[in-house]
Amino acid sequence: MSAAPIHIEGVDKVFGSAGRDIVALRDINLAIPAGQFTCLLGPSGCGKSTLLNAVAGFAPPTRGTIRTGARAVTGPGPERAMVFQEYALFPWMTVEQNIAFGLEIKGVGKAAIAATVGALLETLALTDFRQRYPKDLSGGMRQRVAIARVLALDSPIMLMDEPFGALDALTRRNLQDELLRLWAATGKTILFVTHSIEEAIYLADRIVVMTYRPGTVKRDVAVELARPRDPSAPAFNALKRELGQLVMEEQQRHHNDELRMAAGD
Repeated sequence: MSAAPIHIEGVDKVFGSAGRDIVALRDINLAIPAGQFTCLLGPSGCGKSTLLNAVAGFAPPTRGTIRTGARAVTGPGPERAMVFQEYALFPWMTVEQNIAFGLEIKGVGKAAIAATVGALLETLALTDFRQRYPKDLSGGMRQRVAIARVLALDSPIMLMDEPFGALDALTRRNLQDELLRLWAATGKTILFVTHSIEEAIYLADRIVVMTYRPGTVKRDVAVELARPRDPSAPAFNALKRELGQLVMEEQQRHHNDELRMAAGD
């Protein structure tokens, strides 16, 4: 399935809490071309995951529209697949069964399922673990299974919510490299949430820095560094400092808001 663009137009998201509204997102406008790797970056509370969930169709916006290709997003759809930080694997299923599950729900034939699952097991170095259960796997292996399950569906858009956030540094880098390899091979559109500046620069074509609540677009940055990227390179670190300053400003704003709220109490 070919890649698809994402269009986010005038999106607000408001939550009600204890008799007052909390504006999580305000006037988000983004056009993400087909095949682009885009990272949403910002501190906790800036609405990164809220926006991702809106694109996924899990939490529709209060105002505005989201489209994938020509299709308006009104709920989850087959052109969008989600990878969560928590792996979201079925503990009673083996690795092989977890990867096959979505294809079975779609009514794909057994031979086609076997071929797809076999290819993904090999691609993601999971062949020797095909009969293992999630409880028997490391965090990195579980995330490989979660990614394989999404790839099995061949959705043109992959939505990823801090999928490597709970992993150790070495496993995280290995999976980042694996994801980049798969993205280059498939050309999928990826929208990836992270709070790590280095991860965003290492992975993305484009980084959208968001403000602390209400979440808006603070800066939209094209990453023009050649791949593969070296985190020790001067250009990499110059961009890291620039983005770090933007994120720090929002963290300070968050801190100031908390102080004001504490003083009001």
